[in-house]
Amino acid sequence: MPAKGKHRRPKSQRFARSIAVAGTGGAALALPLMGATGAHAATSQSVSEKAVQSLPVTQKSAEKAAAKKGAAKTSTVRTYSVRVGDYLSKIADEQNVSGGWKKLYSDNRSAIGDDPSLIHPGLKLSIGKKAGTGTAKTESSASSSSSKAKKTAKAESKSSSKSTAATQSSATTSSSGYTLPVTGATIGTGYRVAGSMWSSGYHTGVDFVVPTGTSLKAVAAGTVVSAGWGGAYGNQVVIKLNDGYYAQYAHLSQLSVSAGQTVTEGQQIGLSGATGNVTGPHLHFEIRTTPDYGSDVDPVAYLRSKGVAVG
Repeated sequence: MPAKGKHRRPKSQRFARSIAVAGTGGAALALPLMGATGAHAATSQSVSEKAVQSLPVTQKSAEKAAAKKGAAKTSTVRTYSVRVGDYLSKIADEQNVSGGWKKLYSDNRSAIGDDPSLIHPGLKLSIGKKAGTGTAKTESSASSSSSKAKKTAKAESKSSSKSTAATQSSATTSSSGYTLPVTGATIGTGYRVAGSMWSSGYHTGVDFVVPTGTSLKAVAAGTVVSAGWGGAYGNQVVIKLNDGYYAQYAHLSQLSVSAGQTVTEGQQIGLSGATGNVTGPHLHFEIRTTPDYGSDVDPVAYLRSKGVAVG
């Protein structure tokens, strides 16, 4: 018989021990879990650091993109140097200026002045952007040099014009004191040709067919009463001749005289062109009884009456 009063050690202690072992094992197993958590933390930290490190790169890319856009805008703004035979409408057409010559003049009025027809070779025009005035103030030395260069160029141009005019005057002066307004040209549209394109219903002068840049001459001695922009006539010169009649030259590309100036027979008064309301380069020439539109007479008959062969 089994002895009474003897008890075996409760197994629960073993169970507790195994639990303890299991607990120990659990603690041991917890180590990798903690390691894994640390790994996750490290990975998260690494991603954050990479994100932070990538911010300067992103910023640099944005700055580069902005710089490219700025360069693109700047590239559309350019400077044009006026050449012999140039006029604003011609430059605006060739340079594709949106708004035409009026926009070009508005953007460069400070450089051109009050008269849009008076531009000279070497003048710098801003294409695509209004010419600033701040730069000129800060760069006074450069502006001063440019101003001196312009004055020198104008002086040389005037000197050249005077010598050229003197040469032409002596070469073309006739015994009658009158000459053709342009040498070697043929007449295209004659006087009083009817047409709806003219506000009067007819042609008020004659058109001499000449290319842009051809020298135009005073038909006789007189005084310049106007020289500048004439609307549909473009750049024009009107001279009061010594006999009381007025000679008008229209659509010029360049003016060589100014209002109030006296001229002699054969003196250059400008260069032919295609300014104003025209379909191509030519000289529109009128003889008037007054300086105003609508007082025209037959210019061919007038010149022939002065002993000038026309046509």
